[in-house]
Amino acid sequence: MATCGNILNELLKTGEVIETELEVSSGGRPARRFVYNADFSYIACIYAKTRDGLLSLTYAVANSVGERVDGGYMEMKVLDAAAIDHLTGTLIEKYNQIKAVGIDIPGFVHQGVINICDVKELIHVPLEALLKEKYGIEVTVENDMNLTVYGFYKNQNYDEDKTIAVATFIKGSFPGAGMIINGHIHKGNTQFAGEISFLPFGISREEQFIRLNQRDTFIPLAAHTIMSLAAVINPETIALTGDQVVPEDLVPIFKRCLDTIPEEHMPELIILDRPDEDYMNGLIAFTLESLAYSLQLVEKRR
Repeated sequence: MATCGNILNELLKTGEVIETELEVSSGGRPARRFVYNADFSYIACIYAKTRDGLLSLTYAVANSVGERVDGGYMEMKVLDAAAIDHLTGTLIEKYNQIKAVGIDIPGFVHQGVINICDVKELIHVPLEALLKEKYGIEVTVENDMNLTVYGFYKNQNYDEDKTIAVATFIKGSFPGAGMIINGHIHKGNTQFAGEISFLPFGISREEQFIRLNQRDTFIPLAAHTIMSLAAVINPETIALTGDQVVPEDLVPIFKRCLDTIPEEHMPELIILDRPDEDYMNGLIAFTLESLAYSLQLVEKRR
């Protein structure tokens, strides 16, 4: 009791816990009641996007239970590390409670360096280390597809662990995928998992890019991708997103897959209607978890 009381008093002094009204007495001294202060710490979430040559940054600020307190969207003439740094600094200056930042990029990070990215100015940039050193807070840079599938997965509220995937087909970009295997994001040994544009299609990447952007050759490539995911991870559901795919594509893609994959092993194919919402939900959840993990490490070191 004494130890718990001391810890609670420390939390009260820092403002992390707030005392509320007394409990209704049942005959003795009324019990004191406390609630966690959800606004004690904030996170900032930023995701970069390129679509048909349009560059943009979308951001959100959320409290420690994931409730959004601010957000916005801005189109960019140049999307590079300096642009993300400027937005990060602006948000931290506005909300000094920010303790962690999560950044979502259309590519993947290997050993702290952005390795492949649709935004060329971000390739080979150690963005995570740069922002950590400058602002002294927890920073996580993550693949956009990993966060999309994570946000989608959490929104389903599954009763048990599932295996699912999200594949995106955006005009002017190579496709990508995010995978949840038995309830966990699958990144692979070097975080290369999900780079489905590197599947062995038997054609050059240049030819693949051309065929992806033509309606008569898109369906075979999309079906090849779905068959590969079905055979390798055997997901329950594959959600398709991006402006290259429309609901009318699902039936011909499914039928083409049946030429190779037995129907009983085919996943359900659906269209992901609000991928941007799943992006941000996944990014918020991921950043909150990174903040909790960093606090545990600090506590252990003490």
